[in-house]
Amino acid sequence: MRIAKFFCSLALAAGLPGGPAALAEASAKAEGSAASAAARYAIYVSNEGSGDVSVIDGMSREVVKTIPVGKRPRGIEVSSDGRTLYVATSGSPRMGPGADPERAKSAVADKSADGIAVVDLRAGARVKQLRVGSDPEEFALSRDERRVIVANEDIGEASIWDIETGKLVVKAEVTGEPEGVALHPTREVVYITCEEEGDVFVLHAETADRVAKLRLGGRPRTVAFSADGKRAYVPLETKPEVAIVDAERDVLIGSIAVPPPALPMGAALAPDGRMLYVSTGRGGGVAVLDVTERRVVANIAAGERPWGVALSPDGAFLFTANGPSNDVSVIDVNARREVARVKVGERPWGVAVGPVAE
Repeated sequence: MRIAKFFCSLALAAGLPGGPAALAEASAKAEGSAASAAARYAIYVSNEGSGDVSVIDGMSREVVKTIPVGKRPRGIEVSSDGRTLYVATSGSPRMGPGADPERAKSAVADKSADGIAVVDLRAGARVKQLRVGSDPEEFALSRDERRVIVANEDIGEASIWDIETGKLVVKAEVTGEPEGVALHPTREVVYITCEEEGDVFVLHAETADRVAKLRLGGRPRTVAFSADGKRAYVPLETKPEVAIVDAERDVLIGSIAVPPPALPMGAALAPDGRMLYVSTGRGGGVAVLDVTERRVVANIAAGERPWGVALSPDGAFLFTANGPSNDVSVIDVNARREVARVKVGERPWGVAVGPVAE
């Protein structure tokens, strides 16, 4: 609206022919331009194999930029203003589940590569590397976006770091193979999933004090919260099911079975909170779960072994990172089908969606 008023003022100052009708047309065009700018978004994909991030335009669905960020980029987050991208990198070698103690001691691990790459998206380049402890896999931004809350996978820790100073704020021990990190939308707590013993730790988001610990089993991978903060949904890879947690009391209240060959991995909740989209890894698709009826209502084929998932800002499209096929699936969630594939770098892992900074 501010842009529309600006154009109207220009028209008056210039004596625009056509009077009120011309002003109305100019205003409508300006509002349309403002809406178009507001609708612009990008999909950011961390490519673990090629050490870079693919930037996909949300409208054209084409890769418009590739940004080198460091070794084994996995967890990925974009700032709320769309100006800064954060990507977890690791110099530890890729190994199978349960190998983290060996990875931490490995002579071939390049610990200098461990960190979080800070990318200036307008410049299209990495401008800083935060040292955030050993083997960061996933992380979350604090609510004020001044800190990162990190899962240090190979040493069984969660740590909190100041982005500006790069200093450690606090750290806490958790159980083996911490992976998923999700900030609660209304409480000052963070959920940390730990694969080895099937735990979810609930930690204070500033002090890292333990608030609760849930033993879910089944190698919990990620966490998706409802917008109101009342529920948390946790994919359990080996059960296979999605745990339902009362996120106000931090207690397990149920689950939704996801039949084999699905291996529940990443999760994204629709804006209205009804449908949960869960990548199924070796299952080769996305399971659509009705969280009210607590059942799978559809399965959507995607690329090979989809892992990271994210929704478009309007919730109309889902994007999955497909590691072995080196591409991203674009899924129309209303039609419940894949509508496009976008080639990216090697072994895409994580997906984040954010606004395009002007």
